[in-house]
Amino acid sequence: MNLYELIAQAEKECQPLFDSLEQTEMINTRRVLDAFHEEDIATRHFAPTTGYGYDDIGRDKLEAVFARLFGAENAIVRPSVACGTAALSLCLFGLLLPGDHLLSAAGAPYDTMETVIGLSGNAVGNLKEMGVSYSQVEMTEGQTKIDVQGVLNAIRENTKVILIQRSRGYAWRASLQPQDMKELIDAVHAVRPDMFIMVDNCYGEFIRENEPTHFGADVCVGSLIKNPGGGLAPTGAYLVGTNRAIARIEARLTAPGLGREVGSYAASYQPFYQGLFMAPHTVTQALKTSILAARVFELLGMKTTPASSAPRADIIQAIEMGDPDRLIAFVQGIQAASPIDGSAVPEPWDMPGYTDQVIMAAGTFVAGASIELSADAPMRAPYTVYLQGGLTYAHGKIALMSALKKMQEKGAL
Repeated sequence: MNLYELIAQAEKECQPLFDSLEQTEMINTRRVLDAFHEEDIATRHFAPTTGYGYDDIGRDKLEAVFARLFGAENAIVRPSVACGTAALSLCLFGLLLPGDHLLSAAGAPYDTMETVIGLSGNAVGNLKEMGVSYSQVEMTEGQTKIDVQGVLNAIRENTKVILIQRSRGYAWRASLQPQDMKELIDAVHAVRPDMFIMVDNCYGEFIRENEPTHFGADVCVGSLIKNPGGGLAPTGAYLVGTNRAIARIEARLTAPGLGREVGSYAASYQPFYQGLFMAPHTVTQALKTSILAARVFELLGMKTTPASSAPRADIIQAIEMGDPDRLIAFVQGIQAASPIDGSAVPEPWDMPGYTDQVIMAAGTFVAGASIELSADAPMRAPYTVYLQGGLTYAHGKIALMSALKKMQEKGAL
């Protein structure tokens, strides 16, 4: 098998899709630029602060820009929130009280959220320990749509938060477009305006021209080392939403009565602003890499989701390998083409927060940054690998070739 010809054929077939992505990139870049201009972002907003962080204009303006971009009333954007899971946990603990009920509208949440909720393991301080109950409603039509009526039927008197996970996580289901959530959001707000619609937006920012908050979500949560950090943000996470939602969450961010008024950052805010400015372009590079990978493996006769020609709602490309050795070879090939730790050889291991062993390729400049090219998978049948990221399409194509060669060398192709 000539791997170069295979990739060239896939690339040629994907070109019309690439052209469409670049149109969305142009629109989103304009949106970001407009938000910077409307908030009058200047060099002074890069300045670090220490101590309490009172009147930290860099922090406050960054939050104002995020709120504008997401069509939200308010925002929390902090380097101190360590990751996406930490931000989601912060959101849940801010919105839920003992005795409340949490309802997931898109089936089971991502693996790390199971320990936060108390569905697996026995982590100290989880929601279950706090007296919060949980239930979920599966998606319908082949795991492609939210079961709106099913969710409405599952609401209890004590239901306080409905969680919608936008991306597929480690599930073989469709990721959700922001507009896919509108019917449920409108229906819930009509019957229970006291409830919060919370969206796990990780991996989904800047894929389309709008975000879930543009369609009425009460709060939207994500990581800065994924899409909105543009590959430059070194850490952190964001939460955007209504004043009512953010007011509750900020009390858990610091302390009741202090909220968002405190919180310094002793390094420059410049990479957060620059990363956000770069995000529409970087996300487009990642999407092109995912589409190419999907088409290559379709030509090889393997199952992929989404299909190469399908509309995208996140940067994740799932590829069903069907065999543990084939999966391991693919991940090792991605790692071998990484700019950092390219000599490392990934093996499955017991990763904290996960119920199965996980294998992960992540030779990234920012440790664990999913907007940079990475691949990971839980070691369970049918051995599906999840590819995401890519700061440049050129690197994505090179890494894909590396993975195919490694699979070929090990007799797995």
